[in-house]
Order: sequence, then structure tokens, then C-alpha cells
Amino acid sequence: MSLKGKRIGFGLTGSHCTYDAVFPQIEKLVQGGAEVRPIVTNTVKSTVTRFGEGEEWVKRIEDVTGFSVIDTIPKAEPLGPKLPLDCMVIAPLTGNSMSKLANAMTDSPVLMAAKATMRNSNPVVLGISTNDALGFNGVNLMKLISGKNIYFIPFGQDDPINKPNSMVAHMEYLLKTVEHALEHKQLQPIIIGSHLAI
Repeated sequence: MSLKGKRIGFGLTGSHCTYDAVFPQIEKLVQGGAEVRPIVTNTVKSTVTRFGEGEEWVKRIEDVTGFSVIDTIPKAEPLGPKLPLDCMVIAPLTGNSMSKLANAMTDSPVLMAAKATMRNSNPVVLGISTNDALGFNGVNLMKLISGKNIYFIPFGQDDPINKPNSMVAHMEYLLKTVEHALEHKQLQPIIIGSHLAI
């Protein structure tokens, strides 16, 4: 499917270690002709980590997409009625934001953009990055997998020996997942093994 002319929201949440895998995929969406609207949580904007400063990441996503970030809930709300998205992507999606999305909590611009997209029955694509997918957050993951118009970038355990509850999306499948989601199809398989010998 061609992405030309599609308006895609791209939400970043606070899994800073995943950004290097995500940004090449944002570039692919733009190169494919999509109008990509960047949306960030306050954590993305304000946190300084060994992976970089929030301001640096904000500037980088603005440079890649050509649009200023949507960084408040009031700025995100019009993505429902006035500036509807064809698809909303959240990648990375932290366990914290995943639990809120699964339980209808809307306390960040990214979650508001997802809610605005779902109210229009348009697809929401999720790229998880959480240390708790196979822990207490597993129930929220399963709720979202069974949700209407919600699609997942294929994911798997990233370090089953040292972090057995952790799962991360294979971001290289982001573009393909979006293309499928725009046709209301889930890219399969959803869960990809770690390929470790047992």
C-alpha cells in the first residue's frame, strides 16, 4: 500500500534506549510520502539520560518530519475531529503508557492522540518496549491485542535470560505493520522468538 498522502501521527514515549531503532523507521514513513505528525510525552521532552537529552530528540524528530512536536493534550485533541490521522503509531510504547492506554487513561499528548484516532475507527499501531510485558503488565498487553483497530509491531523477548519479563518490538517491521494496519490487517506473526537454543 502506498503511504503517499497519508497523515500518520507518531508518538514517542519514554523508552529512550529504543529511539535509535525507531528514528530510521520514521524516516522511511516520510520517504514513503506520508505526512508524519510528531507527538511526544513530557518524559521525552524533559528527561536527560545516557542516550541523550530530551531537547535533542525533540529537535531530531522535528527535523525528520518537518513538523513541530505536539506536546500538550490540548494540541493533541484536534487530531480526532479537525485534523484526523489515517494511522497513529506509538513506538516505543513503554509499559507505563501501555497500562494507561489499556485502561482508558488519557494523561499525555500521545495517549490523547491515540484516543482521538480510535474514536474515528482508524488504526493505532503499537511498538512495545517494556520490562514488564510478561509480568503484571501482561494483562494490559493482552487487553490491547484483543482491542479493535489496534495493531502491533511484531515483538519478542529481548533478553530472556537476564530480563525474562521484558519484550520489545522489532522496529524494522514498523513500516510493514503500518501498511497492513491501514488495510485493517495485523502483520503476522505478532510474537517473534529470541532464537536462543534451549
